[in-house]
Amino acid sequence: MDPKYLIFGATGSIGSNLATQLFNSNQNIHLVARNEQEVKTLSEKFKCTYSVADVLEDNFIEKVKSQISEVKGIAYCVGSIDLKPFRMVNEQDFNKCMKLNLYSAVEAIKGYQESLKKNKGSVVLFSTVAAQRGFTNHAIIASTKAAVEGLTVSLAAEFAPNIRVNCIAPSLTNSKIAEPMLKNKALADGIAKAHPLKRLGEGKDSASLAKFLITEDSSWVTGQVIAVDGGRSKLS
Repeated sequence: MDPKYLIFGATGSIGSNLATQLFNSNQNIHLVARNEQEVKTLSEKFKCTYSVADVLEDNFIEKVKSQISEVKGIAYCVGSIDLKPFRMVNEQDFNKCMKLNLYSAVEAIKGYQESLKKNKGSVVLFSTVAAQRGFTNHAIIASTKAAVEGLTVSLAAEFAPNIRVNCIAPSLTNSKIAEPMLKNKALADGIAKAHPLKRLGEGKDSASLAKFLITEDSSWVTGQVIAVDGGRSKLS
């Protein structure tokens, strides 16, 4: 069986847009998400295989591996928006955020490391603009995503020349996880105006870069953390 591109968080804004772009390029994909109905619907649209798995559950990767063994790329499009004043932050907040964004990404990569090596594969991880640019109430998510950036460059060095590892750092994107913030139009407009390009991100913005990084189009790119943030990290 030909190796496939494996997309975790496939029903999210970025993951679903990446699936669309890979499908439109005639690439073989396998979708992973925790909502069975949503991921099944997507799989029918793209005529592809899928797994129902929650990355917060122990041994989730074994469940996925039982359904797909060979991969040539992993996009870990799983994320969260964990905002809280520092005085209210506790260890459990960090543990859950790290499990979702870092530890489970590690398990996914370890689970397919040999397959990725054999197929000269690629890994795409996701950070956030807040890992490099300071924002109030972002201690949990910024610390966690900064760890993802550290993982990116470390694995890129360790896995070279057989596996490429890169990371995308978006700013706020129209998505299900951002909906609680963006349903307030005044707040959404204010955040959009804080970006030099004067709009929020869309799933396709990061997905377009993810498609480039996960495929052989980027065969000489590894160890990079690339911002897709409307200029916010550098220009505002």
